[in-house]
Amino acid sequence: MTFTTRFAPSPTGYLHLGHAFSAWTAFTAAREAGGRFILRMEDIDTVRCKPEFDAAILEDLAWLGLEWEEPVRRQSAHFGDFDGVLQRLQEQGVVYRCFKTRREILEDIARAPHGVGDVYRGPAEPMSADEEVARVEAGEAYAWRLSLARCRDVLGERFAAMRFVEEGRFVEEGRFVEEGRGEIAADPDPLGDVVLARKDVGTSYHIAVVHDDALQGITHVIRGVDLFELTPLHVLLQTLLDLPVPVYRHHRLLTDAKGERFAKRNRAATLRAMRAAGGTPADIRARFA
Repeated sequence: MTFTTRFAPSPTGYLHLGHAFSAWTAFTAAREAGGRFILRMEDIDTVRCKPEFDAAILEDLAWLGLEWEEPVRRQSAHFGDFDGVLQRLQEQGVVYRCFKTRREILEDIARAPHGVGDVYRGPAEPMSADEEVARVEAGEAYAWRLSLARCRDVLGERFAAMRFVEEGRFVEEGRFVEEGRGEIAADPDPLGDVVLARKDVGTSYHIAVVHDDALQGITHVIRGVDLFELTPLHVLLQTLLDLPVPVYRHHRLLTDAKGERFAKRNRAATLRAMRAAGGTPADIRARFA
């Protein structure tokens, strides 16, 4: 199987140094493995994602020296695919409509027993079918949540057996290990019943990313260590949907002089600002070291 990885930004702003590091890490991994590098635009947020940011990302990555396969997949053109994924999960009975407001969710979390009150773990009693129909017909807002309890029932022994292989991640005391392999138990329980879609937006990052990684034949997911905790959830979705589980690599995050991770609000750290100040691709790559 050909080594295939990707860089999948959301075009909600200009690329900053942290984005560039992630893109370059994936690109060089593919090049060293003699594999494929794919660029994908995760633009399901149709309000915040803008065409000008999409175009700027392409320009900045090309300036940095990256090359990718064409065409670039834009998720906003494929909502029908993600609707189909949600429908499959509905047919399995592992998702439910949640009509609770953010405030009500926080109140439920606060009332939970000590030690399990950090995330939402579903209602104490399921809503009756009649009440659910009435609230939908009344036009109330809702979210589709993944029920971990139902996932356990549906998957049986497969739930506890879920695993993924990770190559390189942060370990104790912030030490970063590039080499080495590890098989890790995929335990999504710390995340609780996460939101997979909403009434007005029929998908989420979680649905879209596992679908597209499988569709595009991604064998290695290379992304920041800040996304490590989401990996068990993605492995759970891959298991429910009978999708292949890629190998995962979670790289370190670049930080500024204050030790804070780069963010889109930090305009001085964008590649466009660095280019305007006379920076070169070699200057940027030197900072990655």
